[in-house]
Amino acid sequence: MSALKNLLEDFETATGLDQAPGLTGLDTSLANFFQMHQTSSDLRHLWLAALTSHQWGRGHACLDLAALQSDPAALLGWSHAHIAVLPKHLSDAASTLPWIQGNNSPLVFAQDTLGARLYLRRAWNAEQNIRQLLLQRIHLPIAEPADLQIQLDKLFGTDTSMQRTACEVAAKNRITLITGGPGTGKTTTVVKLLALLIATSSNALRIHLAAPTGKAAARLTESITNALVNMPVDVKARIPTKTQTLHLLLRMSSHNTRVQALATDVVVVDEASMVDLEMMARLLASVPATVRLILLGDKDQLASVEAGAVMSQLCTGELLRAQTVTLTQSYRFDATSGIGKWAQAVNADHPSNTTAIEALWNAAPDWLSTLPAHPAMGPVQHVTRLQLQNAYDAKFSHALQYGWRHWLSLLDGASTDTQASDVLRAFNEFSVLCAVREGPFGVKQLNVYIERALGFNSVPWYVGRPVMVTRNDYALELMNGDVGICLPAPNGNLRVAFPGANGSVRWIVPSRLDSVETVFAMTVHKSQGSEFKHVLLVVPAQDSPVLTRELVYTGLTRARENLTIWAPNAAVLFQACGRRILRSGGLGAG
Repeated sequence: MSALKNLLEDFETATGLDQAPGLTGLDTSLANFFQMHQTSSDLRHLWLAALTSHQWGRGHACLDLAALQSDPAALLGWSHAHIAVLPKHLSDAASTLPWIQGNNSPLVFAQDTLGARLYLRRAWNAEQNIRQLLLQRIHLPIAEPADLQIQLDKLFGTDTSMQRTACEVAAKNRITLITGGPGTGKTTTVVKLLALLIATSSNALRIHLAAPTGKAAARLTESITNALVNMPVDVKARIPTKTQTLHLLLRMSSHNTRVQALATDVVVVDEASMVDLEMMARLLASVPATVRLILLGDKDQLASVEAGAVMSQLCTGELLRAQTVTLTQSYRFDATSGIGKWAQAVNADHPSNTTAIEALWNAAPDWLSTLPAHPAMGPVQHVTRLQLQNAYDAKFSHALQYGWRHWLSLLDGASTDTQASDVLRAFNEFSVLCAVREGPFGVKQLNVYIERALGFNSVPWYVGRPVMVTRNDYALELMNGDVGICLPAPNGNLRVAFPGANGSVRWIVPSRLDSVETVFAMTVHKSQGSEFKHVLLVVPAQDSPVLTRELVYTGLTRARENLTIWAPNAAVLFQACGRRILRSGGLGAG
């Protein structure tokens, strides 16, 4: 029996629990593997190895040793009862780990201005590659266009906004970060930026647009297309609208792990906050240092599903301070509008934000009570509450039928491309976004409830079934996050309509879709890169570590016009808004 297994059994005995606290089989197996190959008599070393793996699984690039000493409960997401039995002086033992010797060691100990940290080798390599490739870009000389200010004046006139600043910074650098909340004009800025680069270049530019998911890619294509409407004809012809997923752009698949240099001059990546540590390292290695790379995103949104908080750390750190521009003026959410007020209050970094959120919550009317008198949901960017205790309430069915009333009216007989396009657009007018997957207020159960509430049969495939792709399928050119609707063919056979390029529709027979799930409700994580006319944001009645300020902010800002919040226990909502995601990593160091 391994030392760690004995240690965990002692832990269970000490706490009275019947299972180890938070450590997965992978965490303990990793520590056991280290112990077999490099025996240590200090049990703290086993704990540090397991905790480093534990943190990687929770999205951290490393184990922050200072935070482990000062606030281990918050760092690890454990209860104080769990923390009480951790070995003493864990942080002190890190520098004496027997596994941190040599370039092939499975663990890496690092110390800099951010403090002492312990990494898995793969995370350390990814972080170091990112840093080195960024430094290479920063120090590579670049000639400033001679007519830069003239071209900026043509695009912006006397406007001295941060959008102009972003374009100027990007014209002078090979790497630029443009961050800002929803509606701050990131897409408009990048279109003007591309127009600027085209105008100041003596050669035709090869431009590539990319996003982390199919949904985010489709959204960027739509946004670029709309932003080009007011641009000169000659500029329109030279700015692409087609957006690829990062996997396609980088030619990544389970069979191809080789990094290939892109033949390009400018690469724009939207929703960069969703890009994890290893994907960012791959991106930077694939885009030559001589190429301009523009990263767009909202540093305050949820971090990537996989490990790392690259966008946030780079935007707030010292490494790219001169190459980072923050857009602050929202053209979508007026500061006095309902959604605008909620976004500001949730994102405020001061103790009084909970008080402000409670006041907004108490002022929000019940959504269902507003429907008879205000069928259009009231003013734009209106915020309401759904005052129900569970999904079994008949009022829940009424709310859903109202929310999707336009979409439901289009389903009958929708068999042509034009009709399918209308159905796909109408489905996105309303969306149910959940904080969690499991439980009565989670995605899995709510999808079952919603199917019944809308009157759909509980069979695998039916007309109207919305599905989300959960795994990249390169043969079908479907990416994780793509959403389609099951509709009838003219002969009555079922097929699934997915959005195609330039407003087209792609039809796939259900039997070819191996990795899809019903998506009346989706997690907030899956909704990133999307926007909906009306969002129903569902906060569970029980607290959970995933309930954070970033999650609530991301969920509510997916709403373009109207937001309804369903929080049967308002205290859970308030507590979530006071909890931040602080992922450990070293990219913020100078």
